[in-house]
Amino acid sequence: MRLSTRGHYGLKAMFDLAQNYGSGPISLKTVAERQNLSDHYLEQLIAMLKKAGLVKSMRGAQGGYVLAREPSEINVGDIIRALEGPIAPVYCVSEENPGVCDEADYCITRTVWERVRDGLAELLDSISLADMCREAAESQKR
Repeated sequence: MRLSTRGHYGLKAMFDLAQNYGSGPISLKTVAERQNLSDHYLEQLIAMLKKAGLVKSMRGAQGGYVLAREPSEINVGDIIRALEGPIAPVYCVSEENPGVCDEADYCITRTVWERVRDGLAELLDSISLADMCREAAESQKR
């Protein structure tokens, strides 16, 4: 399973907002420059994150975007699901609306993919933006 640039770049943008949490709204241009992302693409990602309730926009001269909740309350799984959809290594074991499969009752590989899905979801849900910020601060000290 591969994540697209939506998940990759969206997580980078959310990490940037988390690192600057509490310092007021941040323009997308600033985030794009710091994270080396396309302004236009970032606008699309932020729209998806806003729709998911993970970021809020603020208008005006000092406007921009902020996290909708504290960094400790937003996990990587929230971000990936908002940008990529439900976690599913294969269609038949999607977190939401699993695909219909004629072999579901006796397919041995289905249980493997369910375990992969559950392990991946558990891992992504266990890492918050606050955890990422702490890890980044610790790596800068070394």
